[in-house]
Amino acid sequence: MSDRPNRRTFAARPGDPEQWIRSVDAAPRDGKPSGFTARLTIDITPELRGRIKIAAFQRGVTVADMLRDLLAREFPTDEGDPS
Repeated sequence: MSDRPNRRTFAARPGDPEQWIRSVDAAPRDGKPSGFTARLTIDITPELRGRIKIAAFQRGVTVADMLRDLLAREFPTDEGDPS
């Protein structure tokens, strides 16, 4: 009996998450350059995730944009800090 080919589906997660997270060199899907070069991963409860998604939807923004604004507000750059 022959083995089935190991095909990735559209929504398949990579086998090596660290390599996937570090793939900064990959071009964005829309072709526009991005100023973001790091990914932040946090563990939250499904309930909190749902509340965050609802808040972002109600504000008409993406979750990523809303959280970037929140973090920028909470951790402003100080003059003299290396950027």
